[in-house]
Amino acid sequence: MAGSEEGNHPGQPHVPDLHLRLRTELARIDEQLLSLLAAMDRLQGLLDAVVSISQEVELHDVLLRIVTTAMDLVGARYGAMGVLGESGEHLEQFITAGLSEQERADLAATGLPRGRGVLGHLIHHPEPLRVDSISDHPSSVGFPSGHPHMHTLLGVAISVRGEIYGDLYLSERRDGQPFDVHDENVVLALASAAGIAIEKVRLFERVRLGAEQFQRLLLPTLPDLRPFTAAAIYRPAAEPSQLGGDWYDAIPLADDTVAVVIGDVVGHDLKAAASMASTRNMLRALLFEQTRPPSTVLAQLDRTLHAITSNPVTTTTLARIEPEEPGWRLRWSTAGHVPPLLIAPGRPAEYLFAEPGLPLGVDPDEPRPDHSRFLPPESTVVFFTDGLVEHPGYSIDESLDRLAELATVHAGLPLQEFVQALADHHPSDGHDDLAILALRTPRPDARDA
Repeated sequence: MAGSEEGNHPGQPHVPDLHLRLRTELARIDEQLLSLLAAMDRLQGLLDAVVSISQEVELHDVLLRIVTTAMDLVGARYGAMGVLGESGEHLEQFITAGLSEQERADLAATGLPRGRGVLGHLIHHPEPLRVDSISDHPSSVGFPSGHPHMHTLLGVAISVRGEIYGDLYLSERRDGQPFDVHDENVVLALASAAGIAIEKVRLFERVRLGAEQFQRLLLPTLPDLRPFTAAAIYRPAAEPSQLGGDWYDAIPLADDTVAVVIGDVVGHDLKAAASMASTRNMLRALLFEQTRPPSTVLAQLDRTLHAITSNPVTTTTLARIEPEEPGWRLRWSTAGHVPPLLIAPGRPAEYLFAEPGLPLGVDPDEPRPDHSRFLPPESTVVFFTDGLVEHPGYSIDESLDRLAELATVHAGLPLQEFVQALADHHPSDGHDDLAILALRTPRPDARDA
């Protein structure tokens, strides 16, 4: 009988109770581990979000990325960023995400929010705001016609250099639950990183604008080139402080002749910009001796640069367009530059491939070739720098083919609109600055008028 009492000593829990307590404790530990894993996932998501936001270089893209990233982190269906105006009293910009095309169309008729109601509450009280029922909030003024039906809201202010820049709004968790304190904390952390990213891209834009303005000051305003029509455009590189060496120029000469040049000094700094300016000015002086062919002018320029400067290697194309009945004659010489593009009436665009010659600054004693091509009336010749066709995802031949197709499609546009179309839709990725100079020969009757 004594054996039946074995294992049941006084003061010890019954075995089934011990198993229950053990299972309960294991379940608690399992729950804690799951919670820890979820927290780690959120932290990794937050870190990934900060990295992705910091990679944007356009302000609108940064703001939209902040909104979509916040939505992903907390599983929100809708998100928006309201940017405050100078007074700090109302929203002057409202960037949304999560809306369907129909919802966007419905809201377009009522206009974007200006910061009234619950949104206005966050403007005037920039503490984190979690609302489980928007319509029950004391500041609620209802939704405009066509606005998506929303119940919950999580809003946090975003500060830049100690001042409120705007507010981040999230609504409707996809799992149907209200926003909780964990959502609030992760969005607050994101808002801190967002403020730094916004300040960085605003500084980026100021530097880029300054570099672009400096570069444009070095480029000429095209003179009156009648009887020709001419148009030019310059676009800086996407990266800030990337001063380029791209330039163009055009000089009217006697007897309805015009000289045009396009060039690119190697480098993206002040030295490249200064070298571009000195090269352009020297070339201008040499061009007024109009009887010499382009190859002779480039050879003289190369020898002069070699003798009195330490300019970097430069590629360029120099051309003269002069009368030749019943049209015009294009004479050009290239120093390692991409070929001009010709669009004759009724024909697709074609490149004037010819012996390119060496870039300036390589060997000033090397002979330079001349080339010639007849131009019918109303022909367009496009001179451009390689920034227009360089793209890491395409070969140079593919990019040249795409540019020729683009030029053919837009050939009928007025010349300024034509070069604008090439600059807007070119096959490059914007990593380099670019310059385009297009010249169009007149109609047959225009020269006689």
